[in-house]
Amino acid sequence: MQIKTPDIGVDKATVAEILVKVGDIVAIEDSLVLLESDKASVEVPSSAAGIVKSIAVNLGDEVNEGTVLIELEAAGQSDADAVEAKAETP
Repeated sequence: MQIKTPDIGVDKATVAEILVKVGDIVAIEDSLVLLESDKASVEVPSSAAGIVKSIAVNLGDEVNEGTVLIELEAAGQSDADAVEAKAETP
């Protein structure tokens, strides 16, 4: 499942902080990314629970509504993959 940039009321925002890493287990409403614009800073919450499979953005990237931020794998979908992801995380 992909977590995308929601409508935050501006045309574009900058990725100021990535609050998770590959292998992290997140719950619904956990903050994933901090976005900053000239108007506000917004933490993007997860719309699903799962394991962070990949991070599609980097610090300083400019994003707009609909940009893919994080790829999640449903919790329990593949325990072997989760163990692998944790092992690959430095």
